Amino acid sequence: MEAVAMPWLYLLLALAAFAVAFKTTSMLLAVFCLLAALGLLLAWVMGLLAERVGSQSRDDSQMLDPQEMRRLREQAEARRQGADSAGDPPGA
Repeated sequence: MEAVAMPWLYLLLALAAFAVAFKTTSMLLAVFCLLAALGLLLAWVMGLLAERVGSQSRDDSQMLDPQEMRRLREQAEARRQGADSAGDPPGA
């Protein structure tokens, strides 16, 4: 739950930094706040993109390990040789 709210927190902090930058009379503070707002907006966008990529990523438990792949290849090869020895044309 905490990771979901983090990008929105960056957006709120960026808006607060913009507000301080527009209200201040100090040029140094305004520049600092504008740079902070830019960085926070960038963090917000990157957080949203990370959430989107994370939601579409594949589950690691569904991946096949090398032993399982080898077993499946051997089964397919045995099926192919069984079909060839029976005289059936391939793909029939």
